[in-house]
Amino acid sequence: MRRYIATRIVTAVLVVFAVSVVSFLLTFLTGDPAEIMLPPGATAVQIAQFRAEWGFDDPLTVQYWRFLRRAVQGDFGVSLRHGQSSLPLIAARLPATLQLTVTAMLLAIVLAVPLGVVAATHRGRAMDLVAMGVALLGQSVPNFWLAIMMILLFAVSWGVLPTSGRGEWTHVVMPATAIAINLMALLTRLVRTAVIEVLSEDYVRTARGKGLRELLVVMRHAVPNALIPLVTVVGLQFGYILGGAVVIETIFTWPGVGLFTIQAILNRDYPVVQASVFILATAVVLINLVVDLLYVWLDPRIRLA
Repeated sequence: MRRYIATRIVTAVLVVFAVSVVSFLLTFLTGDPAEIMLPPGATAVQIAQFRAEWGFDDPLTVQYWRFLRRAVQGDFGVSLRHGQSSLPLIAARLPATLQLTVTAMLLAIVLAVPLGVVAATHRGRAMDLVAMGVALLGQSVPNFWLAIMMILLFAVSWGVLPTSGRGEWTHVVMPATAIAINLMALLTRLVRTAVIEVLSEDYVRTARGKGLRELLVVMRHAVPNALIPLVTVVGLQFGYILGGAVVIETIFTWPGVGLFTIQAILNRDYPVVQASVFILATAVVLINLVVDLLYVWLDPRIRLA
């Protein structure tokens, strides 16, 4: 058990390190920040002075080591656009992203579990076909297209929901739904498969042989055991939700980390981009680590192995 935990922690640290290297190098492919931050008529002397002031004239290895050394201490540099420390700027927008992603995840789980259980208990019948049709449709529709269609329908045509921004609960309905649909489809198929597998186990047949009603057999014996794989998948899909949130936040002008990162990329605000990617990647890795450890606790067979 201790060896497994130590291995997972070391793996998590290596993943965060690799992501930091890749994100640091990719930011420089967007171009020279001096072209945006300085006026069009800037001289070569002014450009050289700007690069020297912000440390862009140093070799990439020196710049990365400086970034990594400061990042470990919680210092991600000063935003080129805002002139403030990058970390407080991102931290101020993190609650909005967490509100959107957690709401989408809860919505996906609330929709997927009943659909998956109904599909499994009515295997091959009309309700199973309907549930799987909904899951197939949800997995086939791109979330950005769904977001645009919801804006046209619910905001422009009917006027029942706001088109953008963050404030009341109505603002989160469309962006959370657009993110949740794809995850709901995946979880529905997973729950269906897991419940069907559990229903064929010996202890389920024993419960039926004792005369328990089918509803009690399903809810007391099948569903709790079938939800164990759901824990892992939900944790692994958190990174996907964050990735989808970047697009959805941009479409709905949701003031989260995703929209802020997109704006930083367009402005070539390197410190903000590097800090955003580093923080989000670390959050995803830590969540996956917790899920792995939780899965070991839920399933003793992994602990024994």
